[in-house]
Amino acid sequence: MSDNQVTLTGNLTDDPELRFTPNGVAVANFRLAVDQRVWDTDGWKDGESSYFRVNVWRDQAEHVSRSLHKGARCVVVGRLKSRSWETPEGQRRSAVEVDAEEVGMSIRFGPVAAGTGAAEPAVARPAPEPEPEPEPERAPVPAAAKGAGNGSRRGRQPAKASAGGREAPF
Repeated sequence: MSDNQVTLTGNLTDDPELRFTPNGVAVANFRLAVDQRVWDTDGWKDGESSYFRVNVWRDQAEHVSRSLHKGARCVVVGRLKSRSWETPEGQRRSAVEVDAEEVGMSIRFGPVAAGTGAAEPAVARPAPEPEPEPEPERAPVPAAAKGAGNGSRRGRQPAKASAGGREAPF
């Protein structure tokens, strides 16, 4: 069995468009621009962009339409789907789309701003100081119990097994 699962990371070219099928099933569509980075003699350069139409269905479609906006960087996991049609002028057209299984915000270049669906620049904030924990109270250890039965094996001979005088396996 072959699987055509793809993972794409890019930026939305427009706000997602939320529509409903005649049966009431939500579907959101958006285009994702995926930029290639290529190594040139002068360093990294932006290569050609590829544009993918992404279809998101049901509850996730409604979540995407509320959460993502133009320019948002996101990660899409889904399956490639080929579609063909004929224009009113009689020309044959085809397109490859992505039926999304998962859509998530990318936080590679900055945290996601609450409620905007877009990454915001990272701001350095000092970490809060942890509160010191109080020292636990310890009961005094009687002199007779020191070195015997407290779980420490340091400085003692290994225990002997009862049968045959062999050492215990620990």
